[in-house]
This record gives sequence, structure tokens and C-alpha cells, in this order.
Amino acid sequence: MTKLGLQIPNFNFPGGSPGKIFPTVVAAAQVAEASGFDTVLVMDHFYQLPGLGEPDDFMLEAYTLLGALASVTSSVRLGALVTGNTYRNPAILAKAVTTLDIVSGGRAQLGIGCGWFELEHDSFGIEFGTFTDRFEMLEEALQVILPMLRDERPSIDGKHYKITQAINQPAPLSSIPVMIGGSGEKKTLRMVAQYATLGNLTCEPGEVQRKVEALAGHCERLGRDRSEIQLSWNRVACIAPTTAEAEAERDLYLASRGMDWNNLPEEIQEVIEGMIVVGDPDTVGQKFSEWKALGVDGFTVSLPANLHLPERVALLGQTLSTI
Repeated sequence: MTKLGLQIPNFNFPGGSPGKIFPTVVAAAQVAEASGFDTVLVMDHFYQLPGLGEPDDFMLEAYTLLGALASVTSSVRLGALVTGNTYRNPAILAKAVTTLDIVSGGRAQLGIGCGWFELEHDSFGIEFGTFTDRFEMLEEALQVILPMLRDERPSIDGKHYKITQAINQPAPLSSIPVMIGGSGEKKTLRMVAQYATLGNLTCEPGEVQRKVEALAGHCERLGRDRSEIQLSWNRVACIAPTTAEAEAERDLYLASRGMDWNNLPEEIQEVIEGMIVVGDPDTVGQKFSEWKALGVDGFTVSLPANLHLPERVALLGQTLSTI
């Protein structure tokens, strides 16, 4: 279960080449495992996301990467934050997650969402549909995936999927935790309450308490014990032994994306400061403690500026694992 997850959000590491990507990711995952993270997560995207880079930045396919990470780690859970449901047939996704569970010795986690990045869909020839279409697809897909992960043989004759007695052998080694990502109060959090053991929020701090209350309301209406669901919140950090070092590493990252921190308009600086907590362990630890008090059960954290430095990953794990 994810109380503290490390998300790996980018692969364009300073001075890196394609041949150096995987060793860098391995180092981050292994240090995360040793320093208090319970889960290592990768994005399920084919292009880099707006805000993190350009579409042609490096991006690795999620489940191939997770399978490789299974062989170089031993205790952390492994999953996508989160799988785009539209990218795969649900029975094939269930098979992929089961295979990850087998090769990792029972450490797979299924994170899933309805999909949102229209450019990827258009470029790869994947039907995007409407917002309603994608939510309908996700709910139908769960009628296939969840039974298959329980070693059942589901059939569905739905609007979007037609599956007949889908066999999943060998069955997973573990009871695979299911995380539904997103913050929609009417649909997404209802689905968390109905289907998931984990939820992951992507929202601003001022919205968290309302999301927590919305999830509790759905649990009450559905007769679900809220304590059965672990709700994490996706955050971004840049930590270093001193705040000056953390700020310098943030600035180097921004410079790699064509932005000079000192010459950015004040309003842009404020936006960035609202998105990423930058500082020494005391500063970062205090901010996450304040966020924890909003009612979440844990965090998924990415380090886009300095993930390539294993000592920074270790410092973050040591700082946050006791919160």
C-alpha cells in the first residue's frame, strides 16, 4: 500500500543519453527502496507531459520498465501512476499487471485512470472520445480487470468492450492493490470508493479537504468502510542538504527547459512555488507534515529536478518516511 511512493516523471537527465536512462532509473529505485519509500511508480505516457517538457523528450513504456525494475528491487511495490485505461484492452492490461506480479514476487500494484492526454491518443491512433466516453470505458474495464486479478473468468458485452471468459493463468501471487487516480468528486472518487483500495489525488492544497470529504461521502453511501482505502496525494519536491543547494538545482532544471528563474515574472515564480516544495529537509518535512494534516494517508512524490542524484532520493525518503 502506498504511504510514500516515488514517482519517476522524466527521463531527460542532465548529461544523459538513451543508454544511461535505465541505469539512472535503477539507481533511483534502489535508493528509494533503501531509504523508506514503499512504492516506486512510473508514468504511463508515450510523450512527455506539458509542464515537464516537450512531446519529443525521452519517455519509456511503463510496463516494460516496471518489469525490468522488478529484477533489480526486492521489497518496493511497483506500479504506474497511473495506467491510461484507453491505451490497452482491459484483459491484456490484467495480464500485464499479473505478469508484473509474478516476476516481482508479488509486488505489483495497478494504478489506473480514464486517460486524458489527447495529443498521445491522436498521434498513436487511439480513439480519445469524450470525457463521458472515457469514464464509461474505465468502469467497463474494471468489470474485466478486477475479476481477472481474482483468478475469475469474466465476460462482458458492453458498449466499449466485448470479453468472453477471459482466462488469466497463472493467477497473481498477491492480492494486487488497485489505485484509481484523479480528483473528480462526483465520478472519480465514487469509483475509488466502489472499486479501489487506493486513491491518488492530483489537486491544489486548498481542495484536499473537500476531496477527502467527498470520498468519505461516497463510502458512506456505498456502505464502504473509508478506513479500507488509502488516499495519497501527488506532490513535487526538490530537496537538498541546504535550501540554497535545492534552489540551485531547481534553477538548473528550469534552465534546461529554457527558463531563467531570476528573470521570470513574479507571478510565474509564484505558480512554480505553488507546484513544487523546494528546500532543506526541515523545510520539506514541515510542508509535508502540514499537508498530511489535511487528511490524506500518504504521498506520491516526484523529483523532476534532481531524481538523477541518488543522494537526493535518499534524503527525501529519510525525510518523509517518518511523517
